[in-house]
Order: sequence, then structure tokens, then C-alpha cells
Amino acid sequence: MAFQPESELTAEEAAERVEEALSENDVVLFMKGNRLMPQCGYSKRAVGLISQHVEEFETIDVLPALSEFREALEAESGWETIPQTYVDGEFVGGSDILAELDERGELAETLVAEA
Repeated sequence: MAFQPESELTAEEAAERVEEALSENDVVLFMKGNRLMPQCGYSKRAVGLISQHVEEFETIDVLPALSEFREALEAESGWETIPQTYVDGEFVGGSDILAELDERGELAETLVAEA
């Protein structure tokens, strides 16, 4: 059995961080790692796609409490995969959805939906 480090947040704290991030930011990316050092290819792809269209967006590193964040985000979006992008508190999707929107020329408009 692999060593599982103790989570830095409780499930309630992770849910509170999700709610707080969604209410305080226009664009939020919940990801593995951070903008400067993504810890998975999907997170890196999402950062790259968002960065093409928006200068300022919040990133939340879910790795310190992965299972707690995954649970909180799934309750919010219905999706269990990470990364997850939200615009004005509304779930947009993961890196695959961002890529599809970008290919259709709709990502810039989606990211600044209510700005």
C-alpha cells in the first residue's frame, strides 16, 4: 500500500475554499500544481489555453488535499476530474472542453462571459 500523506484540509475546509474562490474571482482554474509549475499535462494544457485569452485568473492547487477538493468540486460541477475551470462561478469544463471551445473560436468569449 502506497504512503498517503495526511491532507492539509478537511472536506469542509476544501468546500469553503472552493466556494470562496468561485465567489471572489471571475475565472478560476482548480488544478494540480500552480500556474508556473503545473503537475500534470491536463493542468498545463488548461493554463496555456486560458492564458491565451485572459491575463488575470486564479489558480487553486488541489494537490495538498486532492480527495477533499475532488469531492467538493464534484459536488459543485458533477465532474470528478481535475482540472476544472469556472467563469463567474459557473462550471465551464476541463482541459478537453477548453480545447474544444478554443478550436471553435468560442473560448475567449466564454472566459469573459460577464466581464
